[in-house]
Amino acid sequence: MIIEDISAHTPPTPATTPVASTHTTPATGGIVLAGLTKRYADGNIAVDSIDLRIEAGTYCCLLGPSGCGKTTMLRMIAAHETPSEGAILIDGANVLGQSPRERGTAMMFQNYALFPHLTVRENVAFSLRARGVDKRTRLYEADKVIEQVQLGALAGRLPSQLSGGQQQRVALARAIILKPKVLLLDEPLSALDEFLRLQMRGELRGMQRALGITFIHVTHTQLEAIAVADQVVVMEKGRIAQSASPRDIYALPRTEYVASFIGGQNVLRGEVIAGSEVPGAVALRSPQGATFLVPESDAPPAAPGSTVAFAVRRDRLSVMPHSEAGSPGINAVAGTVRELEYQGIYMKVTLALDEPGTPPCVAYVEERAFFEQPVQVGQRVVCRWATSEAHRLAA
Repeated sequence: MIIEDISAHTPPTPATTPVASTHTTPATGGIVLAGLTKRYADGNIAVDSIDLRIEAGTYCCLLGPSGCGKTTMLRMIAAHETPSEGAILIDGANVLGQSPRERGTAMMFQNYALFPHLTVRENVAFSLRARGVDKRTRLYEADKVIEQVQLGALAGRLPSQLSGGQQQRVALARAIILKPKVLLLDEPLSALDEFLRLQMRGELRGMQRALGITFIHVTHTQLEAIAVADQVVVMEKGRIAQSASPRDIYALPRTEYVASFIGGQNVLRGEVIAGSEVPGAVALRSPQGATFLVPESDAPPAAPGSTVAFAVRRDRLSVMPHSEAGSPGINAVAGTVRELEYQGIYMKVTLALDEPGTPPCVAYVEERAFFEQPVQVGQRVVCRWATSEAHRLAA
């Protein structure tokens, strides 16, 4: 058992071993991945020729379903996996072959990996002890970061005496005590309940701003990534489907996969109508015969008869009763209300569309608007949107 004398925590004298300060410093940890590939002996390719730039001081989330390659990419940056091909640059230097210490990276694991027989203070100071830092210095530095994560009153407790959120803060303090250039977080919030998860994601974001270092955070939770990140990288089968700001990922998804995975969007499609000349828009006809208008984009013009997919945000749809006597009109779909879910500030209305095999259409209707003109499960309704709300997706 490792025992520490924690009776004295006065600041070290200048003669002691220097330790990285936890005060705010200029942003470091710019990362470039060039042709990064991880291929296993069985032929499985976990990461497939990734090119990615993460600016120094950025909070970046790698987002995607299980098996998409996000954790493998994180482990290669952390030096816990060896790439099959490609390069990893941190602050302009190729770090392949270097240890985590040489790279300036630290990793916060999903299970926290705390020593059960050490106190909070001893767990946090352990990394400095492993580097040969003297006792007074390491305990002084440990106490500083413990205060940063608001655990000063619990510094003498064992991990078993802490809640899950408190254990996570200990793991975070242990990771940042050496002031790495890059902090890597492997699904750090997945073990927490909903209330604590919301609280901790805000604390992580605040800590990243205070430290000024790069955070790379792996998650499969869309709202978590959008809430904390400066840059969201959506992964699909070992490749990057889209890398952009949270707002662009949510509001301007590039592909049908991104639009569907991120949520908050309805994906529709139709054939380009031959001979149609609508200024500033492309006219489409759905399999049901509905007409859609999609604003022209930077994408190459679509040939008449070709199929174009587009997305419309759920909160941009209006819902109203539908008269069977007439057509829904332009930029509208008809269906039957399948589910109603009250979400407080809005009502989630799920429609089963008329055409068999078509995914449900979902609308987020503002609470007051819904109760001014409510609809019921089983009722025939129509959803409408403005042409400007349609966003064309890449093929």
